Amino acid sequence: MALTESNMLDLGTKAPDFNLPDTISNNTVSYDKIKGEKATLVMFICNHCPYVIHINEELVRLTNDYKSKGVGVVAISSNDVDNYPQDAPDKMTIHAKENDYNFPYLYDESQEVAKAYDAACTPDFYLFDQEDILRYRGQLCPSRPNSGVPVTGEDLRKAIDQILAGETIPELQRPSAGCNIKWKK
Repeated sequence: MALTESNMLDLGTKAPDFNLPDTISNNTVSYDKIKGEKATLVMFICNHCPYVIHINEELVRLTNDYKSKGVGVVAISSNDVDNYPQDAPDKMTIHAKENDYNFPYLYDESQEVAKAYDAACTPDFYLFDQEDILRYRGQLCPSRPNSGVPVTGEDLRKAIDQILAGETIPELQRPSAGCNIKWKK
């Protein structure tokens, strides 16, 4: 488990589209299907990463707080399941149910979606405005496993609130950090 930070995709980037299987509903989900009326949050996560496990409860709380306010949310796992079978789609389904995920949990088998987003770690967050333009990418909050810092979601919540209020999000943003995405060889 090597600590890896976000690559920090350029602000202003148009949201890359995708068509991926949802491990919860068994439907194919596209960006347009999950797009929110006011904003869209795309998260790269996985089942086994301790950094994701550390923030799982806040992810569910945050999405519960914002979905009714016009924010679309989706999570994507792009890990190599041949070498990390705990992240396989059937395990993703179980994990999503056990953690009360209230958002689609998609499997990116080809890893092309992760590459299109320049995702580097789990968790990695991308917040797009209503025009599908990237306005925030970075950390949920400063908390990390065993840091003693409470998980609040403050950085991402502030960015979402700013989009909802029609405010400009400052360009100085802290990268997320976690386990590297497990790329296929």
